[in-house]
Amino acid sequence: MNLAGDPLLTERNPLPATLDPRIAAQLTFLIEVDRLKTVLRQSPLVAAQRRENDAEHSWHLALMVILLAEHADEPVDVGHTVKLVVVHDLVEIYAGDTPLYDDVGARTQEERERAAADLLFGLLPAGQARELRALWDEFEARETPESRFAKAMDRLEPLLLNWMARGGTWQTPGVTADVVRARKAHIGAASAVLGETARIILDEGERRGWVRSPEHTGDGRPAAPPA
Repeated sequence: MNLAGDPLLTERNPLPATLDPRIAAQLTFLIEVDRLKTVLRQSPLVAAQRRENDAEHSWHLALMVILLAEHADEPVDVGHTVKLVVVHDLVEIYAGDTPLYDDVGARTQEERERAAADLLFGLLPAGQARELRALWDEFEARETPESRFAKAMDRLEPLLLNWMARGGTWQTPGVTADVVRARKAHIGAASAVLGETARIILDEGERRGWVRSPEHTGDGRPAAPPA
């Protein structure tokens, strides 16, 4: 059962009862995380007229880690960092996506995601449950070079999608260029080069009017506070 009380996906067509219990648990988890493909994010795709889903996002981050790790300020283990970005959004299967500029949803995000992590990773054999939970906890804590770089990629990827959309979620009511800058600070914290890259892209987006300047929220409401 998930947080909403829905049955596991395998209950729709149970696996053969004769399977090895460890393999059955692993396959149950792998089938359950198919739900990640249905969790929609706010970021628009570049190549299609729809929003990105969490599985697509995680794949894109993994590729970004492979290509951009050379720009990390601290040496990072690329393989470990790829594990972090592949695992980091799995909890949203049960907790749902919390958009970057959703200050209301952010109030309960940690509680929802920790409950989801307990339930989802608990489907695995004990050793693997601990391993994946440790990866998720590491990403959230941002106390290692790999987790800091993983978080940077998590903030850089939607910036690229919003640039290609000529605004995208930058057009969220109450959001200004300074709000975006504050919430993209994780990029520069892990890579000065990529932080400067993000700054150039965002500054040009502001110049073109794709994100509001700080003095113009565009809807009469105060700008959202930085996170």
